[in-house]
Amino acid sequence: MKVGVQLPEVEREVRWPELAQMCHLIEDAGFDSIWVGDHLLYRTEARGPHGPWEAWSQMAAAAAITERVEIGPLVAATSFHAPAMLAKKASTLDEISQGRFILGLGAGWNETEYEAFGFPYDRRASRFEAAFDIIRRLLDGEEVTHHSEFYDVERCVLLPPGPTARLPLLIGSVGPRVLGMTAPYMTMWNAWYSWYANRPDGLPPLLENVFEILAAAGRDPADVEMTTAILMQFPGGEGRMQAEPQFEASPLTGSPAELADWLHQWDAAGISHVQLVLDPITLDSVTQAARVLEAFRAR
Repeated sequence: MKVGVQLPEVEREVRWPELAQMCHLIEDAGFDSIWVGDHLLYRTEARGPHGPWEAWSQMAAAAAITERVEIGPLVAATSFHAPAMLAKKASTLDEISQGRFILGLGAGWNETEYEAFGFPYDRRASRFEAAFDIIRRLLDGEEVTHHSEFYDVERCVLLPPGPTARLPLLIGSVGPRVLGMTAPYMTMWNAWYSWYANRPDGLPPLLENVFEILAAAGRDPADVEMTTAILMQFPGGEGRMQAEPQFEASPLTGSPAELADWLHQWDAAGISHVQLVLDPITLDSVTQAARVLEAFRAR
């Protein structure tokens, strides 16, 4: 099972020099991947407005300063981007990373950032469907013409092409409509930790749903990688506030050996790649997570 780390989002304000250090530390410690949330702004009663750096700039910079780790958004909200431009950026990141980029896609959910940045919030699944059609076909090397109520694209093509013949597509959704439209094409599926209460025994219902939808689309579920985020807390962590309180989940805690035991349960459940969301998200926490990784791989 691969193990990656998500970079800081809005847990605290982190400047680029520290983010760069974190990218190097993640790679040097032997983690498999670096992930970036594609968000713009949050507002909560506890903190008021707060936001992260722009995701695609971060990913390009991370790709340029690393050599081995995979890199991707967890996940890109298609409605924040003109779909053809999103495909162009993904192809460019594929080039910068020399084939290490994974394109994570979702329909988005945080109404605050839609309103603040002027993106339409309504009919997100329909907008995603139109965007996904454009993005997928462009990344497959097609010349795309698409005219719908949401987007107009005329004879668009991605040139020069990126180094990867078929870019991995990770879909972050539990919605039957989004899963149904992406099932014929997805390479990977992802669940955020709060969707299954951050415990392996919460995974089976989600996995069964995905497997059924994949089978209905004529796919062998074994051909699609199952991935999940995991919230892991170390000393100094104060909890990671969810924008939607109904999705609060308890973090994993314990010694490196105990946390490694938890990871083995995800592995046994059929998960092929996990993204660690660390609390607190600091350089020291990455070092502590590296000890967990070492203990996990020692067995």
